[in-house]
Amino acid sequence: MMRGMKAKVSRRAFVAATAGAGVLASRSSAAPTSATRLPREVWVASIDLKDLYPETSVERRIERTLERMQNVVAFRPDIVCLPETFNTSWVRTEKPIAELAEEVPGPLTKRMGEYAKANACYVICPILTRSQGRIYNSAVLLDRTGAVAGTFHKIHPTEGEMDDGVWPGPLEPPVWQTDFGKVGIQICYDANWFQSWRSLKSRGAEIVFFPSQFPGGRILTTHAWMNQMYIVSSTGEDARVIDISGDDLASSGPFERWVAAPVNLEKALVHIWPEVQRFGDIRKKYGRRVRIKIWHPENWATIESLDADLKVMDVLKEFGLPTYQDHISKADGAQKAKRS
Repeated sequence: MMRGMKAKVSRRAFVAATAGAGVLASRSSAAPTSATRLPREVWVASIDLKDLYPETSVERRIERTLERMQNVVAFRPDIVCLPETFNTSWVRTEKPIAELAEEVPGPLTKRMGEYAKANACYVICPILTRSQGRIYNSAVLLDRTGAVAGTFHKIHPTEGEMDDGVWPGPLEPPVWQTDFGKVGIQICYDANWFQSWRSLKSRGAEIVFFPSQFPGGRILTTHAWMNQMYIVSSTGEDARVIDISGDDLASSGPFERWVAAPVNLEKALVHIWPEVQRFGDIRKKYGRRVRIKIWHPENWATIESLDADLKVMDVLKEFGLPTYQDHISKADGAQKAKRS
């Protein structure tokens, strides 16, 4: 190339080139260390299925998924989420659903368990499973050693899925205690039933993972802020990390089909009035050790600890501030008492 001349690269060519260079780009990033992490900072990662379908075989899909998962390795994630039935969705196969399902643990969970063990991370592996003669659309939680920590069965399969032989899972979704916090799972069509999300919140779920084929969009935003929980989605279209306020912290797109981002579990949503009257006192005492962000139209704020020695609930207790949920519950109780 002549000196001073600039190469002309089309957007399409750039996207194609960077899609294959994700591993090198990620490895050059500064990975989090124990010295730079907050005590309850969790690195979550997720990939989407976009551009991986239609596929000619299940094995090829698994290989390409594992290739895409390598993009997040440099960030040393605590947990990686894969899309709903990632190995079979949009794959050209004549095999009946009964042959595509496997018992847990099985060949695929063991294979994904090898990734989990090699990278010391949890993995959410969504596949069709077979148990006691029934087939479920499931998500298997693998721990940092690659062992099965639990299995969630999709509570609300579509009518089409049930026509194919998929059974609905139990109505009460499980919550698992990991080494970084409590997590739950919902799959695709489950997004349309609010009670399951409420149930996860009531039993302490701090992060809910959402393997899906449809992106979820605003409905996930709503679940996040209504329940003050982080949501990590991994879908056929995109991958997102959603804050407890409903804002996107990270999302995939045409240039990178994966996300890796930290979430801080030392964070709470609070109502504005009368709580806002104490914000100045909090800032005066703790300064940069806390971050307060106000959403003015919504009349709420988030208070987040940025200090390894400072717990956000201790700050709220010190200044007499209830969480948003406590604020609403107290008002609800007063209303019920007045009615009676």
